[in-house]
Amino acid sequence: MSNYIESKTFENVDFTKNELPKAEYEECHFLNCIFSHTNLSHSIFINCSFQNCDLSSAKLGNTSFQDTSFKNSKLLGLQFSDCNPFLFSLHFEDSLLDFSSFYQLNLKDSTFKNSTLKEVDFTESNLKNRSFQACELQGAIFENTILEGTDFRNASNYSINLAKNKIKKAKFSSNGIKGLLDSYDILIE
Repeated sequence: MSNYIESKTFENVDFTKNELPKAEYEECHFLNCIFSHTNLSHSIFINCSFQNCDLSSAKLGNTSFQDTSFKNSKLLGLQFSDCNPFLFSLHFEDSLLDFSSFYQLNLKDSTFKNSTLKEVDFTESNLKNRSFQACELQGAIFENTILEGTDFRNASNYSINLAKNKIKKAKFSSNGIKGLLDSYDILIE
């Protein structure tokens, strides 16, 4: 990649009007920026942060996210499964990730905190020893997912089929037990 941008702050930029140039961005900060429906394919983000940004429906073909954080951001319908998996590491806090996909991704170095993940696809992903701290997981898909040691104690509205996931040593609160029994079609009062 010919463009290398380091330690730059982008603030209040609407990238739907002028797309972010394809480049390797390191230690860059994006504040109050709009990327919705833009093409971020083949861009590289290393130790970058996005705060109060909208990346909804952005294209992520072979995009590289290495130790990149999103705070108070809107990331609706993103196909993270299209990203480059090499050193893939994302951190989400106070963000909306509804309808996004992490299909077959290794998320062992990623964090989820106080975020909404409705209808998110985690099929065949690795979430070993991760925590969903105060996360909303209504309709999230867990199938053939590695959930060993994963902490769901402060998560809400998840439904996990115990027979279709690796779930050894995962942590749940007593309030969340119903989400583990949904597939058995039983009534809990």
